Parts: sequence; C-alpha cells; structure tokens
Amino acid sequence: MRSYDFSPLYRATVGFDRIADLMDRVMTSEVAQPTYPPYNIEKTAENAYRISIAVAGFTPDELAVEVKENTLHVGARKAADEAERTYLHRGIATRAFERRFALADHVRVSGATHEHGMLHIDLVRETPEALKPRRIEIARGDLGGTRSIEAVKEPVEA
Repeated sequence: MRSYDFSPLYRATVGFDRIADLMDRVMTSEVAQPTYPPYNIEKTAENAYRISIAVAGFTPDELAVEVKENTLHVGARKAADEAERTYLHRGIATRAFERRFALADHVRVSGATHEHGMLHIDLVRETPEALKPRRIEIARGDLGGTRSIEAVKEPVEA
C-alpha cells in the first residue's frame, strides 16, 4: 500500500489543518473497518441528517452519546447481570462498542431517541449568519451618497 506525506500541506496553508487532518486520518485508517453495530446515515431534509444504529439488547441507560471536538462518540456498555443467564443459543450480540463519526463544521446534534432496538441520532447543519450571502451596497461616485442597486430604478441625469 502506498503512503502519502501531507506535510507540504501544513507548510503551505494556514487554517486548513482540519482538512489535512481528515485526509491523514482517511489514508492511515485500518483497511478492515469495524462492522458492529450496523448503522445507517440518511439525509432527512436539505440540512438535516439521521444516524440510525442497531442497538438491540441495550437500554437507553447503557448507551452514551457525546460530541467532542467535532466528533460524535456513540458507545455502549452492558450491565453485569448477564452472568446469571445460561444461553442455549446466543445470536444477539450485546458486546460493548464505541463508534465515532466526524462531523462537519456547523453540524450539531439536535437529539437522540431509542426505540424498537434502534438508536436514532438527529443532526442539523446550521450556517451562521456571518457565512450566509449578503448584499453589498454600492456607492456612486457622482452623487456622493450610497444607494443599493434596488433603489436605482430610473436613470439619473447629471
């Protein structure tokens, strides 16, 4: 397998550390990704997403959902009462797990629900006002004042 050196990105850019870190994480991650527990990521609206994780056998008290530094951490630990049971067949895995999801900037977790053996985590992308497009007024040099483009509807005579 090839390995890439991203150090030139760090030398030539300012403020793009997160992109370089993401590329570095993708390139150095293990080839075999963990498959337990299975999950879905779906887009529910233009700026809304939902992560659904199959957590059969876990109660809401045994699950933990946290956001740390733009990373969503989902984990579960089973209570110790399993030692009393004797199984003839055990097909439902209730082993401890931890899943991590990298979140983009301005994506926040709006809520989490546990129903029918599924953990649903709702995410919303909220663009701050400072990043939304805004109209800039243009000053006219011959009139000495400022007017927006919408305000000038008829030609101005000099």
